[in-house]
Amino acid sequence: MTLETNVIYCGDCLKQLEKIPDESIDLIYIDPPFSSNRNYVAFWQEQEKRHFEDRFENVRVYLDYMKPRIEQLYRVLKPTGSFYYHCDWHASHYIKILLDSDYLFGYPNFRNEIIWKRRYGTFSTVHVSNKYGSSTDSILFYAKTKSARFNPQYSFADEKYQEYIKRTFKYIDDKGRQYRIADLANPAPRPNLMYEYKGYKPPKNGWAISREKMEQWDKEGRLHFPKDPNGRIQRKRFLDELKGKPVQNLWDDIEMVSSQSTERLGYPTQKPLVLLERIIKASSNEDDIILDAFCGCGTTLIAAQKLKRRWIGIDISPTACRVMAKRLQDYFRLKEGTDFWIRDLPKTVEELRQYPAFEFQNWVINALGGVPSRTKVRDGGIDGKLYPIEDISKEKKKGIDLFGEIDRYIPIQVKRTDQVGRPDIENFEVAMKRDGRKRGIFVGFDFSRDADKEIRRIEREEGLEIEPILVNDILEKEMNGWLK
Repeated sequence: MTLETNVIYCGDCLKQLEKIPDESIDLIYIDPPFSSNRNYVAFWQEQEKRHFEDRFENVRVYLDYMKPRIEQLYRVLKPTGSFYYHCDWHASHYIKILLDSDYLFGYPNFRNEIIWKRRYGTFSTVHVSNKYGSSTDSILFYAKTKSARFNPQYSFADEKYQEYIKRTFKYIDDKGRQYRIADLANPAPRPNLMYEYKGYKPPKNGWAISREKMEQWDKEGRLHFPKDPNGRIQRKRFLDELKGKPVQNLWDDIEMVSSQSTERLGYPTQKPLVLLERIIKASSNEDDIILDAFCGCGTTLIAAQKLKRRWIGIDISPTACRVMAKRLQDYFRLKEGTDFWIRDLPKTVEELRQYPAFEFQNWVINALGGVPSRTKVRDGGIDGKLYPIEDISKEKKKGIDLFGEIDRYIPIQVKRTDQVGRPDIENFEVAMKRDGRKRGIFVGFDFSRDADKEIRRIEREEGLEIEPILVNDILEKEMNGWLK
């Protein structure tokens, strides 16, 4: 079995993981929903976020759902590989017991419970409810074996660490480099290191380094000579060589993706890019293979691509897979079918009919290159908007949320019923007039004769152009790569 990388698989990871060979992945990160029956996520709709967070049955059902998927993930992970399971208070303790099982990672291979402080503010419920507010997530970090690689990470973000730098790095050499001084005395008696250097006598126990090392550091400008000849030579530690404070298991220096974040997509559980970058840097090297089996909007893939790793993403939602592809195109100018591939998107009308209404709607609009409406209920007859490419590029540079910000757009209406009828066209006509649109797109599985007649009448008498598009035509174009 060969391993294909830089690929997005659309489907349940339990099935898609069968395509990955044993012990072929270097690092796995997953952020699965606490929900056994969450098959699809409706993007960009505020009212769905609550449903997304609350939609689960019980812990037992959740564990039964996750157990076979974790077993597959364990199978594909290399002996030198690492596994990160991102979760919250709902199930973290139960998941840890499962991962500690002897037939999986086992307790000895548990490395850390990373606590990510994702929120700094508080909600009003903190003051009126009967419990403390929740502001953290847990990331359970496991190694498959003792030989799993790990690269320590460092940070300058801590305020006290910044104060320490200002307080101690108070010297500047003749080259403008900022430094602090460090003792060169040996803690234990070393008679062989009792030598005088440039007139400066050795410390009581001798120097910490040999004469050869002392001469080398002197040539490199790494020695601090006191003005007092009776003083002691000390070592220069330069600020520009400082790695930073070692990152511990409490991560309080990474902010969550907020409504003001430039990387925000509107995905309910979107994680910040820097969070994934830290994990990938710590537990992989360049050209390693990273896997995210619950990929969502693709932040893991973006981080892996940025850090020169190969990657595999899996998500059950076609909408999510399209969003990932768009992010890869926007961030790195990658081309689908050349630089990366999407596998197993829906290929038949029958498959699409099985999708929940919102997911089907999103699939259509994304396939057309449009932007789905945030609101799926009472949307005013407009499910999405198609913008001119040049306007999209311009607004993205400004970091503006596209929907509703650009005046030039083509409204899109999508119907999941077997046949679009005349009343559907009439309602769309009203929506177009209300928004001042002269052209619109209507997508359906089929159109009745009366609907076709109404479309022609509207164009002839009202001067409005409604383009009817069949779902089957979109499918054919998707499969042939015409729509990107």
